[in-house]
Amino acid sequence: MAPTSRSTARASLCVWAETVSATPSGPTARHLPGFSAPAVGFEQPFAMLEACHERVQRTLALLARLRAHVRQHGADEDARQAARDVLRYFDIAAPLHHEDEELHVFPLLLAQASSDVQTLVQQLQQDHLAMTADWAAARVPLLALVDATDAAAAPFTPGDDAALDRFAQRYADHIAAEEGTAYPAALALLAPATLAAMGQEMASRRGAR
Repeated sequence: MAPTSRSTARASLCVWAETVSATPSGPTARHLPGFSAPAVGFEQPFAMLEACHERVQRTLALLARLRAHVRQHGADEDARQAARDVLRYFDIAAPLHHEDEELHVFPLLLAQASSDVQTLVQQLQQDHLAMTADWAAARVPLLALVDATDAAAAPFTPGDDAALDRFAQRYADHIAAEEGTAYPAALALLAPATLAAMGQEMASRRGAR
């Protein structure tokens, strides 16, 4: 029997949820939220930061698929599990990533980079504050979805969609600015010993050895 559109959508959403929530298999990243590239270790801190960006992008893609799924199928168990995965990532891993940048990337650039880069960093710092507010609004409908007891519950409201759109777009723009300008500028200023210390501190805050 050919799969129905509903079963196909369910399978698609489940695959994305499994991709996002999969545990890293590498010895240096195992069990650490937000790091999914097993070949990357804390001795390469900027590669770790970019690996976190990749995980952000995958989680935002899951969020987009979740929203489409809910519009068609309501708050079924697949939707609730996907919402849990999105909540877990942005509640736990994303704040650690922002802290990495606030501690190790932004101060360096504000002290030593060109005036154009310093202006960008000030905007990135403001982004972090705005992202915190954006996420506070975006997580409300996701929590409601997780707690839904009726699969036929109403889909996201226009206000919910606006909050989720704002959150996703700000992250996309933020990542592009960091990887295109901020990270290369910081790498050009950091000595190898400082990079090593940065990686050790990042690992320590995550309880890695």
